[in-house]
Amino acid sequence: MASPFFREAQRSGGGSRMKLFLEGYRSVSGISGPLLFVSGIRKAGYGELVRIETPTGIRTGQILQIQGDLCVIQVFDGTIGLNIKNTTVWFERDVVRMPVGDALIGQILSGRGQPLDGGRLSFIDKDLPITGMPINPVQRMSPNAYVETGISTIDLMNTLVRGQKLPVFSGSGLPANEIAAQIVQQARVPGREAEFLVVFAAMGITRREARYFIDTFQRTGAINNGVFFFNLASDSAVERLLTPRMALTTAEYFAFEKGYDVLVVMTDMLYYCEALREISAAREEVPGRRGYPGYMYSDLAEIYERAGCVKDCSGSVTQIPIITMPDDDMTHPVVDLSGYITEGQIVLDRSIHDRGAFPPINVLPSLSRLMNKGIGKKRTFDYHRALADQLYASYARAQELARLRLIVGDDGLTETEHLFLKFGEKFEKKFVSQGNIYRSLHETVEIAWQCLAELPARELYRLPEHYITEKLGTHSQ
Repeated sequence: MASPFFREAQRSGGGSRMKLFLEGYRSVSGISGPLLFVSGIRKAGYGELVRIETPTGIRTGQILQIQGDLCVIQVFDGTIGLNIKNTTVWFERDVVRMPVGDALIGQILSGRGQPLDGGRLSFIDKDLPITGMPINPVQRMSPNAYVETGISTIDLMNTLVRGQKLPVFSGSGLPANEIAAQIVQQARVPGREAEFLVVFAAMGITRREARYFIDTFQRTGAINNGVFFFNLASDSAVERLLTPRMALTTAEYFAFEKGYDVLVVMTDMLYYCEALREISAAREEVPGRRGYPGYMYSDLAEIYERAGCVKDCSGSVTQIPIITMPDDDMTHPVVDLSGYITEGQIVLDRSIHDRGAFPPINVLPSLSRLMNKGIGKKRTFDYHRALADQLYASYARAQELARLRLIVGDDGLTETEHLFLKFGEKFEKKFVSQGNIYRSLHETVEIAWQCLAELPARELYRLPEHYITEKLGTHSQ
């Protein structure tokens, strides 16, 4: 067994300074991918932070697994260039932490919570473990307010509720990044605009995509009302696993200690899961579906379940994870498991995108399971649910008739069926395709009624009759 050696260090915390002795080991026994294997270890802890000293500089890592006196360490900076013989591993006796404070607002950070411009964070309140603060189920509060995104197909038909986790499923090549940027710019909780904050976490994106996000947020001023984390495709896969946890730790601080309503937008969770698969393969674990580790469900749940509202706390954490569907496959493991854990989905449709609509959201497979908790009288408007149901039913009928017309032709359809086809076209052009602009809920409702005006009143059976008379007047029966 290798014998450790020690050095004295000081760490400040909460205004006081404490001395501690760091243990160092030169017994590195192997390297595999982003993993470092160190033998002869004593009293190591799972998740413990380590510092790796080499002749070329310092790297950091975290204990991933302990088997007897053998430790498996995932290296945040990658293992390229490491040499077993001249590497020293120091055990920090601490976990990975995120520095938090009011000064984070407006900051652009790396996936590890460090300023991208190479500067240092100042005016930090405290360092919090990135494992987060699990919400006691007894203290969870039922969501009771909606988050306005400025996107009609979400606000009216798949309403996002404060404390919800609502993923966006996107096919490859669809404008998920543009929609994410639009939500970051436009989102708010009506009546609490001053206490609203966005935390944005990008994982595995290219430099071009990162530049697009940064330029967009700076041009629109969204940069001044959020905290932004960027993990690039060229960065370490291990860092990709830290990024959502860094972001959520920041969100929990502002929500549960500062009273903000925080919206966390995470893109792309597929790249996060691919990093999880890469590290699992390096550990030679038995693969599950499509090579992903069997514990991916619990790992994703650990992230998604950090959303919610807490009793006696005015703040909340709401999540919009964005997930790419390889080959537009909704049964893909990452998409499938995310659907189980979260509370609905917003689905981007390739055929709607091909018809030139933006955002190309297909309302039929989309769903917000907590929608009813945030809408209705004194929240949005009293017939919100009925109007959404009517739009769903009418658009579904229009889609069915569009397929039927391919078989029987226009002559085989009735006059009413032609009106439904006309409604479907107008619904996509006027309601779904709003462009990259903010649309208030009032404007959304007015456009919805303009679309429904194409149909006879007798077909609007999901709406109270007096609303039909009020909005459409002497509408054809």
